[in-house]
Amino acid sequence: MDFNLSEDIEFLRSNVRKFVKEEVEPLAMKIEEDNEIPKEIVEASKDMGLFSLSIPEEYGGLGLDMVGKCAIYEELGKTHNGFTTLIGAHTGIGTVGIVELGTEEQKQKYLPKMATGEYIGAFALTEPSAGSNAANLKTTAVKKGDKYILNGSKHYITNAVDGQVFTVMAVTDPDKGAKGITSFIVEKDFPGFQLGSVEEKMGLRGSHSAELFFEDMEVPEENVLGEVNRGYVNALKILANGRAGLAARNLGSCEKLLEHCLEYANERQQFGKPIIEIQAVQHMLSEMTMLIETLRSLTYRVAWMTDQGKRVVKEAAIAKLYGSEVYNKVADLAVQIHGGIGYMKDYPIERYFRDARITKIYEGTSEIQRNIIANELVRETRK
Repeated sequence: MDFNLSEDIEFLRSNVRKFVKEEVEPLAMKIEEDNEIPKEIVEASKDMGLFSLSIPEEYGGLGLDMVGKCAIYEELGKTHNGFTTLIGAHTGIGTVGIVELGTEEQKQKYLPKMATGEYIGAFALTEPSAGSNAANLKTTAVKKGDKYILNGSKHYITNAVDGQVFTVMAVTDPDKGAKGITSFIVEKDFPGFQLGSVEEKMGLRGSHSAELFFEDMEVPEENVLGEVNRGYVNALKILANGRAGLAARNLGSCEKLLEHCLEYANERQQFGKPIIEIQAVQHMLSEMTMLIETLRSLTYRVAWMTDQGKRVVKEAAIAKLYGSEVYNKVADLAVQIHGGIGYMKDYPIERYFRDARITKIYEGTSEIQRNIIANELVRETRK
């Protein structure tokens, strides 16, 4: 396995690191307070090509492989997670389905505008009665002439407010359960599309999620993504594809937390000396470092395997599960090291602690990842 990055990726990573440190991070508290990502940051991200990471060069994108994307995601994870989520949800589950499953006509129509950030992508699977159990979808799609008529609703949809293009899952054959679901490319201005209430969350300020409602929404037949009744399989592929990327974003956040902790531990005096000289604090810093370095090795190994075309269903689930567990553990230790200051909203540690919690839930809960790992073990054993 070779994790050496090309000169182009190293150059991009260096620019992203500089952008995050000098332009995004100084506005992190403003994002938190306003629940909005400043327009100048979004526009600068577009100019840098951050919305085009997953899109092939022939459609105007950077066409990065998974190892390259993880290198960029790692840098993006080192700042406000709301900003990171806007980019990550678009370049991950928001665009990967069209890149991997779209027809040439669909790619020509949508990907160039998604590469520039003119169109923001989103992934609409979750419903009030269907989260981990995606087979329980209630949104329906009925064929009528050369169109499908969609009725139903979605919720907790990341990028719903900012998004223009949605990958939507709907039931096309109610008698087939999970094998009767189809993926559709839906535009926000389709008749019958309605944006619902914006949801207030524990964390990820600036990243807006909301309800979606479809009332006799007409979707052209040519907007079917992939094969009819293969939407559930498509959803699993799209979600699995992004799991190394999620781990990389978590890795970056953990690295930033460790940086904050080392700086604070060297400055904070207790018992007449910097707390970094206290063994209990040293042990916490050591544990954080061990977890981070283990996550780094796992993340890039899975990314490399993905680029080699290997089956990574189990490994991707492990990366997502372990990445979320590490982020939550590191955030907890960071609060402990900072003590009272770590609990205060005026400092970034508290924000990271809240933002970390969603990583055990979104894009497949930790329990679902364990199910996937176990199912793969059963499959491998029987094989």
